[in-house]
Amino acid sequence: MSADSPFPELKKTHSMARNGRPWRDYKPPPSAPVWGLIQGFGSYWALVAGVDLGVFDGTAHLGRCTAEQLAVELHVSAVHLRHLLDALVTFGLLDQIDDDYALTETAERYLCSDGAATMAGLVRVAPGPLENWEHLAQTIRNGSVQTPIERDPVAFYGPLVTATFPTQRRAATRLGASIGWSRRPGLRVLDLGAGRAPWASAVLEQSAGSTAVVNDLDGIIELAAETLGQEGFSERVELRPGDFHAIDIEAARYDIVVLGHVCRTEGEERSKCLIRRAVDALVPGGRLIVADYFADNTRKLNPFGVQMGLTMLANTARGGLLTHQQVHGWLTDSGLEAIRLLEPIGFNQVYVAHKPVDLEPVDHRPVDHWLTEDSPAPTTKDAPR
Repeated sequence: MSADSPFPELKKTHSMARNGRPWRDYKPPPSAPVWGLIQGFGSYWALVAGVDLGVFDGTAHLGRCTAEQLAVELHVSAVHLRHLLDALVTFGLLDQIDDDYALTETAERYLCSDGAATMAGLVRVAPGPLENWEHLAQTIRNGSVQTPIERDPVAFYGPLVTATFPTQRRAATRLGASIGWSRRPGLRVLDLGAGRAPWASAVLEQSAGSTAVVNDLDGIIELAAETLGQEGFSERVELRPGDFHAIDIEAARYDIVVLGHVCRTEGEERSKCLIRRAVDALVPGGRLIVADYFADNTRKLNPFGVQMGLTMLANTARGGLLTHQQVHGWLTDSGLEAIRLLEPIGFNQVYVAHKPVDLEPVDHRPVDHWLTEDSPAPTTKDAPR
């Protein structure tokens, strides 16, 4: 045995069979993972403060500047601001050069209000209501959320769909470029739970002469109308307000049906029913698009997808994580084929599946809209990010 081998004095007395790994007895694990989670709370609220105070927009306006110069711009305490700026440096969102601060490329792109892919509006709304996280242990004990977002979906989803529109529009645009919407004029699109309609608007932009039926709840669909009007698509769109489990949908009419970030709020049975409704609406050869944040099948290799599932558990009446095995199974059980998984932008994965030309109609039961008299009305659009 080498004299410098680890724990030579333990080689004879300790073995894996008897005592486990020797270093568990002599070398405790680091506490860094626990501290990282504890400090994550403060890190999030530091980011919220940075956005709310206008730190990123202010730094973009001034350029490289001192804490004192930025404090004057923002009308805040320079002493307190410096502490926040130093923290943002450690997050990789600001650069520090001597006593000056400057934006990193990440902050320029994602945290300035006019950034190319801004997420500034998403920062505060993405986790969902704060009180739901404070009561997460109680939710797990009881098996139900104290204040699910479905109780007042318009109040929650209005800001959310506005904040997520830039991200989802980029995902939809890049997906369309990869699968060739521009080569297929005159597409008929059904966008269910559309929010501000990033998916429908991307198809309308790329496919000449295409038309869309856009659905969401009253109070949300007006936001879609605003966006589509600003993009000049109003004449090519029919707005169809209501719950996507209950509205009338024509059979075998649409070339594309979109379920963009809606299934993870619905639970398994309601998601399967919604997919069957979408398949019935497709023409033979039509495509179903299911976009969401999916977890890997082992639920441990894609932290983003798993944590998004926890966000659904904490904030929605029925939602949770979606694994690839789950969703792929729903698509195949509905008779779809040529199923592809694409990732047009980071973390935004999309299933594209084709309806066979000879698929028989599926006999499916209508979903129950309320499980009990006290159950909240169903929701439709993007859940928190």
